[in-house]
Amino acid sequence: VQLVESGGGLVQAGGSLRLSCAASGSTFSINAMGWYRQAPGKQRELVAAITSGGSTNYADSVKSRFTISRDNAKNKMYLQMNSLKAEDTAVYYCNAAGLIGSYYFRWGQGTQVTVSS
Repeated sequence: VQLVESGGGLVQAGGSLRLSCAASGSTFSINAMGWYRQAPGKQRELVAAITSGGSTNYADSVKSRFTISRDNAKNKMYLQMNSLKAEDTAVYYCNAAGLIGSYYFRWGQGTQVTVSS
């Protein structure tokens, strides 16, 4: 499974961005997908996750502002980010977890999101 993110950029505080993640390869094997982020000097953290059945969970810091969604037919995942804050600035990574013989955990290359205050 390969993952490619897009949609990052520079936005003012209070603005919105929509990230996309395109999956290719053995996408039938994907169970859960998620968005993680890593700010400079900080550990990578889970932002939001979604299962193949559509169940979602969010970090407390983004609840009510971010929405994760998934289009299984197009092998794509999205993160709609509204009311962005300076502290949302980070590199955002797409992640996929699944099973092909053994469990796997795949990462995209990351996309930069910068929120100016």
